Amino acid sequence: MLHEPVSPPSAPAGPPPATRRLALPHAPVAVPLARAAVRSALAAAGIPADRDTAELLTAELVANAVEHTPGGTPIELVVETLPRGCRVEVRDAGPPLPDPAPRAGALWREDGRGLVLLRALSATHGHRCTEGGKAVWFTLSARL
Repeated sequence: MLHEPVSPPSAPAGPPPATRRLALPHAPVAVPLARAAVRSALAAAGIPADRDTAELLTAELVANAVEHTPGGTPIELVVETLPRGCRVEVRDAGPPLPDPAPRAGALWREDGRGLVLLRALSATHGHRCTEGGKAVWFTLSARL
């Protein structure tokens, strides 16, 4: 009986994980800065995730942080490129998230839309309490 040699499992396809952190100003200008940082991180790593969706969701999270946290408190963007996608997290000094249940007509309202989009467009998402406030995150899978 012939046995074929068994190869070790191959490493996941794609570039190795990398993390970028950016302190954002507590002002509306944080939104375009965060969008550019996400697009740049994904392009530099060659991640085939949907960059438009990554920018949109990042913009929503950063806009929420600017609007719903005390002025002058820190906002941090963390972009982690993964072999099969990306993870984006926005950290702020605000209180925990309100009830995540979507409100009637939330998609068409200016407020409440971000969490609806997060649920609809991300592969996974969530939030956690941090020592100084909260972190809200999402992941996107690579487009194949």
